[in-house]
Amino acid sequence: MRATNTEKLPQTFELTPSGSPMVIVGCIVVLVAVLVGFTMAGGHVGALIHPSEFITIGGAAFGALIVMSPKKVLVDVFKSVLQLLKGSPYNRAAYVELFKLLYVLAKLVRRDGMLALDSHISSPKESPIFARYPKISHNHHAMDFLLTALGLMGDGGDSEKLLAALEEEMKVIDREHHAAVSALARTADALPGFGIVAAVLGIVVTMEAIGGPVEEIGHKVGAALVGTFLGILMSYGFIAPMAGRMEYLGEAEMTFFRTIASAVAAMTEGAGPSEVVARARRVVSTDCRPTHDDMKAIAQEEVGV
Repeated sequence: MRATNTEKLPQTFELTPSGSPMVIVGCIVVLVAVLVGFTMAGGHVGALIHPSEFITIGGAAFGALIVMSPKKVLVDVFKSVLQLLKGSPYNRAAYVELFKLLYVLAKLVRRDGMLALDSHISSPKESPIFARYPKISHNHHAMDFLLTALGLMGDGGDSEKLLAALEEEMKVIDREHHAAVSALARTADALPGFGIVAAVLGIVVTMEAIGGPVEEIGHKVGAALVGTFLGILMSYGFIAPMAGRMEYLGEAEMTFFRTIASAVAAMTEGAGPSEVVARARRVVSTDCRPTHDDMKAIAQEEVGV
């Protein structure tokens, strides 16, 4: 079979999200820009602090998220948000470690045959090979996909069938990730509406005090308007951007999995270790792609199998 079969994998050229500092910096920039502009116009930050508005808008949005999301989607949303703060695990260091692991596995298959992988696949936690690469072995998503790919390779068949099976696996993973992204994006879309709800409730409270002092009425009207402000700010300043960043995290994961699929397909075709990692490198986005010096170091490194 021709080596070009592995090139049928769709390539992704996204920029992999950097670590959590950029998320935090972005949130700070949003807050600072809004608050500085408000104070420059003569406003007082204290006028924006109304805990009741936060509870109304935040609680309603959270309740809506619960209503629209099955349990698994809800759990995936929270896990994804935490991952945003931790940053993407699929960086250049992770790819270098992946290529080292793939090189060793390809070397083992080339020397001893596919049956030599059985003990490592059946007991990955006890495998001395996987233990040497913690960035991969401690990432259960990557390990599950790698073990699935190696298991399919051991079952026999050509690389085209293997790639087709792995693409189906990736479609399921991608669909589940998009479900979490969609749930968060819909919550962001609902926040301005909940801001209006909070504002209307504030007007109701204001009408109850319509015969009171002017200062009190002005305070209550201001609190009502803050509800609209918070709903829009939370939507377009925080939640919607987080949903967008989750989308990039998902694309980064898919690229990592396609790299694994390309390498395992190359092993199925009988390619040597250097050719396996070279083909896999072509799938990697440019910001995470190991350099040629990295690839030479991988090929020259003496790794015991």
